[in-house]
Amino acid sequence: MNDHLLHACLNAVKTIEIGKEENLSSRICVIIPAFNAAKTIRNVIDGARKHVTRVIVADDGSADETAVIAREAGAEVVTIPANYGKGHALKLLFRRAIKEGFDAAISMDADGQHDPDEIPLFIKAFEHNLEEIIIGSRMHDRENIPQARLDAMRIARFYVSLAANQPIEDTQCGYRLYPLSLIKKIELTSERYITETELLIKAGDMGKIIRCVRVRALYGENGSHFRPVMDIVSISAWVISYLIVKWFKEGITSGKPFTYSKNNLRDRIGKHKGLDRLFVVLTVLIGLPTMLFFLAEYILLSPFLDNFSIIRRSGNFYRITLATFTLFVFHFFSLFERLLLPRTFHFNFLDEIVEHFFGAPALHPPHTPLLKGGEEKDASS
Repeated sequence: MNDHLLHACLNAVKTIEIGKEENLSSRICVIIPAFNAAKTIRNVIDGARKHVTRVIVADDGSADETAVIAREAGAEVVTIPANYGKGHALKLLFRRAIKEGFDAAISMDADGQHDPDEIPLFIKAFEHNLEEIIIGSRMHDRENIPQARLDAMRIARFYVSLAANQPIEDTQCGYRLYPLSLIKKIELTSERYITETELLIKAGDMGKIIRCVRVRALYGENGSHFRPVMDIVSISAWVISYLIVKWFKEGITSGKPFTYSKNNLRDRIGKHKGLDRLFVVLTVLIGLPTMLFFLAEYILLSPFLDNFSIIRRSGNFYRITLATFTLFVFHFFSLFERLLLPRTFHFNFLDEIVEHFFGAPALHPPHTPLLKGGEEKDASS
């Protein structure tokens, strides 16, 4: 009798858990920015629809049958008349998902580099962290990541983690879950691949935790529209422009590392595209002397202010300053290599620079990042 009762209780608990998961997945949609993805889009949509009820695709000015195939596969399609880039497509998809009343959106790439069968990992993590961005991490699978892409990922991780006030294992993976209540609080002003970085930085700089789930690194024959050199230069430049504004505030205040609020100075500049480009260029040009100025503030004001408080507790401003000087060297030789030398040629010392200066995040973890639906592990391991 007791065995029957125990079995009935276990079945009841299991039924409740399945019901909770199904109810949660009905409040989550999958969003897919797509450009010339006719070869892969059907499989991505078919896989996603096994786990969520709604898939929304933004056809970003494709010249092939991407939109037609997406509709045939059962997705809702937002048509963009010309190719404006991933950032523009994501902003349209967020607006559509919010309008349709979803609580969260899982973003996936259309090229098949994200495994739809890993969607339940994001849903499970979201169940325990309803206000946090959940991002896929491929860094545990680095042997399957092309070296140029790995270098770009490590550099981006270093600076995005600084701006977001926390170590983020993989800042460049587009496989993410976004709580839409959080998206409403962020002004997105950038375009193309910078937008995904902007989202992480502003969320982290509001004080939100960004967690990771481990996903596979898939790089198939269809390739990616991401350019490891040119796009990482653009992302680095934007992050530098954000950090300079952020650190000017942090340098003269005590214990206030979270500097973002909607429509702040960086947002107001970003709304004017010409002014924004000029601002990014100017901040890059003054980047090195400005870093020395911030280092001086960090050293000289420490008896009086707890400025740069998170860096003081979990980072090293000396290392950050030295890494920033080497970043300019890295980008110079990377551009020289890409623009003027044969494609088969590679400066091996560039990989060594990245390994030495950017191989680990700039900050030590103040939180234990989520690795798999509810399972936590120290990031240092």
